[in-house]
Amino acid sequence: MEYTQLRSGILIRRYKRFLADVRLASGEEVVAHCPNTGSMRAVNVPGSRVWLSPSRNPARKLAWTWEWIELPMPGAPPALASIHTGRANDWVEEALGAGRIAELAGYTTLKREAKVEGARLDFRLASAGQTTHVEVKQVTLREEDGHGYFPDAVSERGRRHLESLATRVALGERAVLLFCVAHTGIDAVAPAAHLDPAYADTLRRVAAQGVEVLAYGVSVTRDMEGMPGQAILTRRLRVDLERQPPSACVNVTRE
Repeated sequence: MEYTQLRSGILIRRYKRFLADVRLASGEEVVAHCPNTGSMRAVNVPGSRVWLSPSRNPARKLAWTWEWIELPMPGAPPALASIHTGRANDWVEEALGAGRIAELAGYTTLKREAKVEGARLDFRLASAGQTTHVEVKQVTLREEDGHGYFPDAVSERGRRHLESLATRVALGERAVLLFCVAHTGIDAVAPAAHLDPAYADTLRRVAAQGVEVLAYGVSVTRDMEGMPGQAILTRRLRVDLERQPPSACVNVTRE
C-alpha cells in the first residue's frame, strides 16, 4: 500500500472513540476520524507526531483520517504504528497475492469476509480441494518488555473468532489466526493474558486443537522528513503462546 498526500501533525487528544484533535505542522488544529474502536493502549500518546490522510469524499463530515503515530523506542530509532485497523486486511490480501506469506502460498482462490456457521471470518482460501480459513488481528500493543500483545482490552468477539476457527478444524478444514503486526518496533507476539486471560486461555486451547497461529509484521518506508510511504507485510515474526506478560501491566476496560 502506497501512502500519498499525508499531512503531519501533533496529537492533542483522542476522544469519543472516533475523534482525534491534531495540530497540523501549519499550526491549524483539525478534528480527524480515528478508525480504531479499541482501547489503543500504548498508541494513544498525546504529544506524539502523527500523520493524517485526506478524505476523497467531499460529503464526509471529517476531512482527515488518522493513519500513523510515531513512538519512541529506547536505544533505537522511533517506531511507526498504524492506527487504522481497516488497513490490516488490505496488507494481508496484498501479501497473499504476492506470495510473501509462505505458510499460505499456492492457493488459487481468495474470498474476503467469508461466512461460516455463526461467524464471518476474514479470508477463505481454496485450492485443489483444500479450504483454509484465516482470521486477521491487528497488533499494535507493545509492552515494556518489548513484546507485542493481543488483545489490548477484553475482546469477547476475538474469543468467538477463535472458537469459529477451532470448529473449522474439527470439520476437517485448515484454520489460521494471523496476527498482522502494525508496529515496526514489535518483533514477537504473545497473547495478552494480563488484559484478557480468557482470550489467552482460549488461544492456547484452540492452538492445541490444530488452529495455526502466525504473525507477520508490516515494513514501512520513510522519506527524509520521516513521512510514511509504502507499507507492506514482509516480516515473519515469532509467536510465543506461553509468554507471561510484565507484572507491572494492569487491566484496561472492555472493548
